[in-house]
This record gives sequence, C-alpha cells and structure tokens, in this order.
Amino acid sequence: MLALRKKDLSPEAVEETLGREIGAEYRKVLRQGRAEQERERAEGLGIRVIGLWEEGYPEALRQLESPPSVLYLRGSIPPFERSLGVVGTRRASAWASDWARKVALELAGAGVSVVSGLARGIDTAAHQGNLEGGADTLGVLGSALDQIYPPENRALAQRMSLLSEFPLGTPPQASLFPRRNRLIAALARSVLVVEAGVKSGSLITAKFALELGRDVLAVPGRPGDPFSEGCNRLIQDGAGLVLGAEDVLGSLGLRARPKPALELAGPEAALHRALLELGAALPDDLAQAVGLPPSEVLAHLTLLELKGLVLALPGGRYGVGA
Repeated sequence: MLALRKKDLSPEAVEETLGREIGAEYRKVLRQGRAEQERERAEGLGIRVIGLWEEGYPEALRQLESPPSVLYLRGSIPPFERSLGVVGTRRASAWASDWARKVALELAGAGVSVVSGLARGIDTAAHQGNLEGGADTLGVLGSALDQIYPPENRALAQRMSLLSEFPLGTPPQASLFPRRNRLIAALARSVLVVEAGVKSGSLITAKFALELGRDVLAVPGRPGDPFSEGCNRLIQDGAGLVLGAEDVLGSLGLRARPKPALELAGPEAALHRALLELGAALPDDLAQAVGLPPSEVLAHLTLLELKGLVLALPGGRYGVGA
C-alpha cells in the first residue's frame, strides 16, 4: 500500500491516496484532538504509534474487517511467514506449560517467533520459551502498553516486543480481550491451541484464525479432561494435530535446523544414561543410581536442562528431553 509523506497528511490527501474508509478513520483520529499529544507521550515511553494510513502498519492487520485505526508498538512485529500464534488456558496444567515452553524454545531455533497475549498460563510459558531460544516474541495486549497485565509479567514484558490498539492509560478489561485475540490471529501464519476448555477465549482466537484463512493447530489431551476438551473438539473439526515442534514447522512450511551434537562426559553423561534406563525419576533416585550427593545431581540436572537434554516434569521428577 502507498505511504504518505508527513507533509501530505491532510485528510484529503489520505483519502485520495488510501481510499475513503482509511480517510474516514484518519478524520476520526484528528477529531479526537489529542493525536499529537498521545504520540509525544508514547515516544517518551519508547512506544511507536502507527496509523492505519501510515507506512509500517502491518499488512496482515489490513485484512481485518475493522482494522485498528492506530497501533501502539514497542519493539517490532515478527515476519508473518515465521510467526506462530500460541494460545491456551490461563490455568494451565504443569505438563501443558512445560510442553509449550519447550516447543516454543525449539521453534525459536528454527527462526519462528511466537505471537501471544502475555496472559498467565500457556501464553507466559510460550513467550518464555521463545525468548530462551533467542526469538523476538510478540505480546499483544488487552490493555495499553503502559498498563501491563497480569502485573507479575512486567519483568517478562520488558524483554519482548509488545503491541496494543488501545490508547495509553487503558486498563485491562474483559471486553477488550476478544479484540486482542483477533490481532493475534491476524498476525500469525498459523495458530496453535495448547490447552483449552470448550468456553475458552483461545477458541475465539481459533475462530478468528479460520475466518482469516489461517491454519489452526491443536495439541490433543486426555478424553474427559475439561481443559483439553476444546483442543480435542478442534481436532475433531479438522484442526491440525500437533505432538511436537516438527508438526508446527510442517504447517509453516519450514524445517528444523539441525542441532549440533553434544558430547557428554563425567556426571552429566552418567545422569543422562540413568534417565534413559529409569525413565522419569526423582533426583534422590538418580543420586543413588550414579553415586552422587542429591545437591550435586540437581546442579548437573539444571545444566542438562539448559542443553535441552533433560526436561523437568510435574512432581519434581526429571525425564529425557528432545
């Protein structure tokens, strides 16, 4: 789409160049009378304000029936072709949070960025894993960028890119989250639902994704588990079944980057062999198996986990990673 130079930003020039609909949105923003003050305030917070009529407005959002007239961006929006929307319940089970973090980390190694909502549970785990893998994950908020929600994610938010359509000072409100969800769906090439009930807001995101022609993916769960019922029904209705990062990469038309071989020695090698033999095990059991103090075993397990060779499991157990 054509962009306008700053000196050409009259309502008439916007309408002539970009069409009547965008021109009307531009006039509405101007009528509010606070556009320049809001822009200056945002810039002081390191936030970029992007109008629908301006260069830099993401093309993916122009596909929406009612695209936001103004966006607030801190950081950058990842390339559409390598963006994955990840959504799920705020009350995530331990296995689902661990799975989301681990897979988001693996996807980062293949150059895939997670787009999610910075919410508790699955969103948080996916953002954290993607950051651990070195990707520029994007959080789309249901509040203004100066009103981070939930508050316990403020430190996490400082490490990632953030996007909102809501003016500075707008607090989080239940009515705003569906609007946030449509942006996640539009910005992602595919949307993955990790754990969700039948009335989850994650299914609203999946619905938006389908309407926009995006692929919808889901992680299966146990039959009868209320927090997996939404995912299982999505799969019944034709969503792509996902068991690991490779399934996601296939949906995106990408391939995993080969991992460099890791050579283990000493206690780490002994612990890895013990886990292969025992399966999931507690640190005390591993300490007995390899003849080391439990405190030393925990230190080596942490190093193995950072290498992606060990996975922390519910109940304090550890298992072999990817």
